[in-house]
Amino acid sequence: MGGEAKNLPSYPGPSKMRDCYCTVNLDQEEVFRTKIVEKSLCPFYGEDFYCEIPRSFRHLSFYIFDRDVFRRDSIIGKVAIQKEDLQKYHNRDTWFQLQHVDADSEVQGKVHLELRLSEVITDTGVVCHKLATRIVECQGLPIVNGQCDPYATVTLAGPFRSEAKKTKVKRKTNNPQFDEVFYFEVTRPCSYSKKSHFDFEEEDVDKLEIRVDLWNASNLKFGDEFLGELRIPLKVLRQSSSYEAWYFLQPRDNGSKSLKPDDLGSLRLNVVYTEDHVFSSDYYRPLRDLLLKSADVEPVSASAAHILGEVCREKQEAAVPLVRLFLHYGRVVPFISAIASAEVTRTQDPNTIFRGNSLASKCIDETMKLAGMHYLHVTLKPAIEEICQSHKSCEIDPVKLKDGENLENNMENLRQYVDRVFHAITESGVSCPTVMCDIFFSLREAAAKRFQDDPDVRYTAVSSFIFLRFFAPAILSPNLFQLTPHHTDPQTSRTLTLISKTVQTLGSLSKSKSASFKESYMATFYEFFNEQKYADAVKNFLDLISSSGRRDPKSVEQPILLKEGFMIKRAQGRKRFGMKNFKKRWFRLTNHDFTYHKSKGDQPLYSISIENILAVEKLEEESFKMKNMFQVIQPERALYIQANNCVEAKDWIDILTKVSQCNQKRLTVYHPSAYLGGHWLCCRASSDSAPGCSPCTSGLPANIQLDIDGDRETERIYSLFNSYMSKLEKMQEACGSKSVYDGPEQEEYSTFVIDDPQETYKTLKQVIAGVGALEQEHAQYKRDKFKKTRYGSQEHPIGDKSFQSYIRQQSETSTHSI
Repeated sequence: MGGEAKNLPSYPGPSKMRDCYCTVNLDQEEVFRTKIVEKSLCPFYGEDFYCEIPRSFRHLSFYIFDRDVFRRDSIIGKVAIQKEDLQKYHNRDTWFQLQHVDADSEVQGKVHLELRLSEVITDTGVVCHKLATRIVECQGLPIVNGQCDPYATVTLAGPFRSEAKKTKVKRKTNNPQFDEVFYFEVTRPCSYSKKSHFDFEEEDVDKLEIRVDLWNASNLKFGDEFLGELRIPLKVLRQSSSYEAWYFLQPRDNGSKSLKPDDLGSLRLNVVYTEDHVFSSDYYRPLRDLLLKSADVEPVSASAAHILGEVCREKQEAAVPLVRLFLHYGRVVPFISAIASAEVTRTQDPNTIFRGNSLASKCIDETMKLAGMHYLHVTLKPAIEEICQSHKSCEIDPVKLKDGENLENNMENLRQYVDRVFHAITESGVSCPTVMCDIFFSLREAAAKRFQDDPDVRYTAVSSFIFLRFFAPAILSPNLFQLTPHHTDPQTSRTLTLISKTVQTLGSLSKSKSASFKESYMATFYEFFNEQKYADAVKNFLDLISSSGRRDPKSVEQPILLKEGFMIKRAQGRKRFGMKNFKKRWFRLTNHDFTYHKSKGDQPLYSISIENILAVEKLEEESFKMKNMFQVIQPERALYIQANNCVEAKDWIDILTKVSQCNQKRLTVYHPSAYLGGHWLCCRASSDSAPGCSPCTSGLPANIQLDIDGDRETERIYSLFNSYMSKLEKMQEACGSKSVYDGPEQEEYSTFVIDDPQETYKTLKQVIAGVGALEQEHAQYKRDKFKKTRYGSQEHPIGDKSFQSYIRQQSETSTHSI
């Protein structure tokens, strides 16, 4: 995502401007916040946020806030996109009108309800009907300002009456178990023969409805907050005297609609949302095996993976799941070597080697991103942080100089920065990940063999990736590589652009350096770097990272920062007497230890070495009535921690699990709840050292290879093949026409690379068969899923749009398929 807002309403003060930021929320839970753009009514954020979604949700929402120094930041408006509509806007820049935010529009969660109508004979012998309404429970109510103390009111309403009752307030939970029953008397007209139809006493049950409203009990005097409502007409009791269902809560229908919709401005978003249903592993075996043997197919252009690159609209779409799949199965190096050497063979001029956006270059980019992210941080982060903090002026374009700035000083500042970054890169060779070195080795060999007269091509083949496509873009936009939390300000951004240009040119080893710049001031500046020592440093670095069989310098390893941030922890009870209270602490995880500090930069208050982490698991909310909690289990005790939101909690659990995965003493069982009041809440065992009562979730081995789910990537590839089915069929025709007829090709076939029509045709046939088989499985799964669950069940409460649209499709397809 990431975008900008325009035409926000102006601030009532004299300056009219606002300082705004934007948040991304799953329903009401904030999972990301942009930086603040000051003094603007058209703020540009341009930030990318990517996350796995750890739970189900109904809306993806974006809120624009105006920062206020003295009181709580005020909300200007929001954009809420229903989960079912995300596909409509998938990967397209779209402007959305900002909507007003009020309690009525902020609704999430579901309610479980039972109704029963029974006949009662009164003392006078009159038959009257009694309605019993049972509120069983709610799930997933919103948390308002960090708290949720819900209660419900139940109203029986009709044309001539309205009678309300109220449940108890359930404190500190957004999944309240009410289980309360309310009785209402309902009389039914006995017959219309008597004059009773003039009598208002006796109502028609069909005109009555039950209304349930949920509220958050506020301890302030502003009154309680509305959380949502549902209305059920008593018609549902026509067929049988009892009725039970789950409902999604709905906003109040009298929400303030009077305001003009266009007075809040709009927000531009690009949302990419994919949802895959992943089967168990054996379903994918045929397609997976076909993909994994791509490296061994002769010629490689006839392999399934290469064909995926040919039919996808963007090579990037194919590269992402392919690289992840090959990394997972340890086949990425042979696959990339095969497609890269095929590309080198097709290259005519050594100067254009790997310059295009081919499948090979996209796959190498993707591998560097996955395997090299950590290396990038270790190498560049200290230098980039220093540049952002010291903020020296480095403008060397005489036209853009500000008053009072000195060109010589600026050049010197920039030269020092470039030197700092250049040395950080060229001295980082020993830390370059093995998988990258192996790929660079094969690139270098293929290029040197193809262009034997060019002594430098073995370097340019590697530098076109490591400098041009790895370090230079990260220096240019550090926020996209998580080197800085947000966009840099315009001055720093300009400095980084100049550094990136210079480093890129240094790395490319082009013969006439100064001539490679359009701008004369860059050429002048570059004179500083025309010494031989720079070219030697680049060559030594490139030699080191592309030599096969480098030693692994584990012994000199510096601790590497993996993740840090504020979270809330519970005192562990290390002191015998002491309050076990909750405190906010700065947590830091490196590949050596997990520590917490009073605040960022302080000495650690407590440290757990990685080998002492025995398990990392979620902690049930019931333990402390707090959400997003997890536990880090050590030999003596467990550390209980609360993360800020569900995405953060998942990130911490995943990365802690990953680094502690290979520990000898890892536990196989754990306690999902806390030890409180002398026993474990989960299994009631009284000894605090009782062995766990639930099996630990299996983590993944620590190396990058297994941070990936192979089946999920295969499912992704299946859905790409499936969406480009017509192109696969075109490609089959192209193979047919090529093997029969060797003259000039038809226009529509010439876009495909086909070296061996027979082999390619064979693979295409297998791909189409594999995709077809999976498609049938998906259709069957979908039919079963909706057949087995009814509308109104917990999985598909009444008000569930996806279920309604499925039913609609079914009724359409069943009429078509006759």
